[in-house]
Amino acid sequence: MTLTTRIAWDDTILPFQLDRSDIRGRVARLDRTLERVLHQHDYPAPVEAMVAEAALLTALIGQTIKLRWKLSLQVRGDGPIRLIATDFYAPAEDGAPARIRAYASYDAARLDPAADPFTQIGKGYFAILLDQGQGTTPYQGITPLAGGSLAACAEAYFAQSEQLPTRFQLSFGQSRLPGEAAAWRGGGVMLQHMPKASPLMGEGGSGEGGLMAPVDLLDDEEGENWSRANILLDTAEAMELIGPRVAPTDLLLRLFHEEGPRVFDALPVQFGCTCSAERVRTSLSIYSARDIGHMTTDDGRVTADCQFCGAHYEFDPRTLGFEAEIDPEDGDGTAD
Repeated sequence: MTLTTRIAWDDTILPFQLDRSDIRGRVARLDRTLERVLHQHDYPAPVEAMVAEAALLTALIGQTIKLRWKLSLQVRGDGPIRLIATDFYAPAEDGAPARIRAYASYDAARLDPAADPFTQIGKGYFAILLDQGQGTTPYQGITPLAGGSLAACAEAYFAQSEQLPTRFQLSFGQSRLPGEAAAWRGGGVMLQHMPKASPLMGEGGSGEGGLMAPVDLLDDEEGENWSRANILLDTAEAMELIGPRVAPTDLLLRLFHEEGPRVFDALPVQFGCTCSAERVRTSLSIYSARDIGHMTTDDGRVTADCQFCGAHYEFDPRTLGFEAEIDPEDGDGTAD
């Protein structure tokens, strides 16, 4: 596709509420952010697609939580795509952007470029990890991979682990502005029905493999509202979701004008990595001098690479581990 203009909504997450239906939601646009996430690696097309989808889900989910530090999404499977990991960091202060990073681990020899990307994850699990920072206990929720997409896995997670009916509609791909190279853009909408009372749960759910589904969590009136909102969301076109010419507010009015949409302050988002020489040094502090010796290269250095941003660190082995001989010198732990 060819785009003719940039809009102010690039790299934002817009919260909204549908007052008639008791449904809240988010509209996410990841443009330069998604390009930075994927530009760090030369992923094959199926892996790119899964990382793009995971990054969009992470943006939408991360903004729904009163987050003090970090929300992580992890997908692990026994297929060629072994791992997808994303992190969403809350803004450091009011007005600051949230930060997203992501990476994937895969077996290139087993990948089938012609196969559906999701099927190449194989059997495994979808997990959301919530870490509110120092002095708190991290929370982890896990659900099996199901439904044919990462978005469907996230929907099953919220139904199963949080008893919240949730729906995602996502679109992503490469776009081109006149005179510029092709770059990634992505967008999506998240709907979430807020329960008025305890969910209606029986012996297992009606979803794949007995997982809970929205129909298991809503009474008749709530179910009617939920179905109506989902039917309206189904009319969203890919280019509206990605939004080169359609603002999120215009999209919400087009889709949900009869549902009483109300928007709140948008959150800016950008690519961001928290790696540092000090963090690498801390992670190596559990090793003995003998262990550090096994990590040392022929050039007499210990090296480490960040899987998220590609930063390369080098250390004097004498400064590492719990048996370090000397304190870190100025310049030790340099990054490229």
